[in-house]
Amino acid sequence: MGEFNRRDFLKLCAGSVAAISLSQALLPELAKAAPASGNPPVIWLQGASCTGCSISLLNSGQPGMKEILTEIIDLKYHPNVSAAAGDLAMKVIDDTRDAGKFYLVVEGAVPTKDNGAYCSVGERNSKPLTFLERIKELGEKADAVLAIGTCASYGGIPAAKPNPTGCRGVQDVFKEAGIKTPVVNIPGCPTHPDWFVGSLAHILLFNEIPELDKIGRPKVFYGKCVHDNCPRRQYFDASEFAKNFSEPGCLLEIGCKGPLAHCDSFDRMWNSGVNWCVKSGAPCLGCTEKDFPDCATPFYKRMPGVNLPGITASADAVGGVLGIGVAAGIGAHLVANVASGRMGKKEDGGEE
Repeated sequence: MGEFNRRDFLKLCAGSVAAISLSQALLPELAKAAPASGNPPVIWLQGASCTGCSISLLNSGQPGMKEILTEIIDLKYHPNVSAAAGDLAMKVIDDTRDAGKFYLVVEGAVPTKDNGAYCSVGERNSKPLTFLERIKELGEKADAVLAIGTCASYGGIPAAKPNPTGCRGVQDVFKEAGIKTPVVNIPGCPTHPDWFVGSLAHILLFNEIPELDKIGRPKVFYGKCVHDNCPRRQYFDASEFAKNFSEPGCLLEIGCKGPLAHCDSFDRMWNSGVNWCVKSGAPCLGCTEKDFPDCATPFYKRMPGVNLPGITASADAVGGVLGIGVAAGIGAHLVANVASGRMGKKEDGGEE
């Protein structure tokens, strides 16, 4: 294999995640070939969460998330994988913040009640420094923020009613505090590794955030309605509904929230393209949506307001979902960039 620089790797990342799973398209050697020098610093913090998004990302296939985190970016701190702890780890965070350019990845919701007393990250002047304070001070200086998972994006399960700790998503916290740093929401419970890697590749390659929908999600991953692309859609059109999990048929009657859910799990699938919720016989619970889990409860009962029998219509008409434009995909997006010269070769020394 010939020389494969970091810019080429990022181009391949950004292009391949559109059509098929990144883990299916790339070989580990590609990630290993990218140089470690000059990679952008990243601080990864966890708030009110179950760590499920980190587990999902760390279990990604080819290239593994280990290669992404250590060879494509310069991971300064992650609470689960960093060797440092205590004051030494907190010093790394502060030094990275003060050094200049860096990216902030937030996993988990931000407790805001009682001045954020319910979650802290380290100490300052012998007093706990709340997650709320950390997010604000780092967010003000970060080049961009990636909110990983539904909890960081919108509050998620920690913000479910009655939400005793006042959990909120990062973007809401920034808006209230007047922080202008761009936030990319990458929801999912947990998020898919490709959604994170593809969004990060776009940011690093183009030095801009990807095109987002109305609730801050990258359109290329969240621009399609699950119901409209469901492999069981023909059952809905034929008014054939499963009554339990073992039966064929549309899963609407046993709680599928596909008409309100937007993501590309039906194409991308999980575990290196092996399966996803509906293929395994479980209903979609709409975990990528802003009001999850409250919008999805009770989980295994039909959601109201959906006309059932004898209808062939788009999910926007059936479920009353928000109108969100369907993105053409990163593949077409990159073709347009090449045609416009945006991704043409730069002069010597111009590689990122």
